[in-house]
Amino acid sequence: MSKSFKTFLKHTAKDFHNHSVNPPVVRASTIIFKSMQEIRKTQRRAIKDPTGGHFDYARAGTSTTYVLQKILTELEECYHVFVAPSGMASIFLAIISVVRPGDEIIISDPVYSPTRILTQNFLKEFNIKTNIYNPYDLNTLEENINNRTKLIYVENPGSNSFEFQDLEKIISIAKKNKILTVMDNTWATPYYFKPIKFGFDMAIVSATKYYSGHSDVMGGSLAVNKKVFDRVKISEKITGFRLGPDDAYLIIRGLRTLDVRLDRHSENAKKIAKFLSTYKNIEILYPYKKNSLNYKMWKKYYSGASGLIGLKIKSNNINSVRKFVNSLKLFGYGYSWGGFESLVLHQEIRETGKRKFMNVTKNQHLVRLHIGLEDPKDLIDDLKQALKKLK
Repeated sequence: MSKSFKTFLKHTAKDFHNHSVNPPVVRASTIIFKSMQEIRKTQRRAIKDPTGGHFDYARAGTSTTYVLQKILTELEECYHVFVAPSGMASIFLAIISVVRPGDEIIISDPVYSPTRILTQNFLKEFNIKTNIYNPYDLNTLEENINNRTKLIYVENPGSNSFEFQDLEKIISIAKKNKILTVMDNTWATPYYFKPIKFGFDMAIVSATKYYSGHSDVMGGSLAVNKKVFDRVKISEKITGFRLGPDDAYLIIRGLRTLDVRLDRHSENAKKIAKFLSTYKNIEILYPYKKNSLNYKMWKKYYSGASGLIGLKIKSNNINSVRKFVNSLKLFGYGYSWGGFESLVLHQEIRETGKRKFMNVTKNQHLVRLHIGLEDPKDLIDDLKQALKKLK
């Protein structure tokens, strides 16, 4: 990318034909050609240049989804980006593209709960075994490798407990054993870290979150290198996992301000973390403490931190933790994150995914905060009044 990240986002994908600053929404199912010869010519062009946006049927996309793919391919600095109707669809597409019955995959313990359900429960019915490794002990990763292992799945950091892993070592282990790798990079986005450029084979981002930024669209992206492109392309065609043009347009709109929003999310989150650090019964799961392992691993690989943070609250009274959460006025109660608004979620077993290596004692409780774009002083005042409910 010749321009800076920030400049590129503002000037990409203009529609010079209609003189508009955003591309048009092209809705289509059938694509009409002048002749059969033209159809065949388009198909041959698609074979010769499979990432070139040559459409013979709208399941392969329209010009709107193609524009989004081109933007994301530049941002990720990768061979190609596939766009799917949700982040979960991107996760499924990544896995199903490279594993088959009899294969095994290895996942990091803090993965998103639906990812755990997909890998441990659903894939088990297709004779695909899932093994789990401790994100802080990569010996547990190596111990699970055998000749049936086809994929290492990393979520960094874990979106509930925020472990930052040694990514360089993971890539080294995978390459030594000739195993493919995929990383869920939703927390950072390619604004703060580029997995494919670093050495991963695939990278997932839930476009529902920071890409959109307005809590009004579902979508997912799967960035790939050239090595796995053909496998993913076939799987995408068979499954039909393709984002629609209206959703693609909304994500393009959100991407224009990705850098501005993430900078503000990060700035606000740091202020909140600094405020909460004065409470002795709260451990902050965010890379702010310079002598911590999480900070060292974050600083080693990332250029910034987003607005999603976790709290480990020590209390013998779970009802007081619930009262703290329910007393917040400026934090919405709900799933997802990455929008302009602040959110809070008191984590239960279902959200944490029945973690095997989770370091949480009986009197500790996980609360996840997404720090939005509000005035941080107002958020701090809100937290201050709600924290009085903790016992």
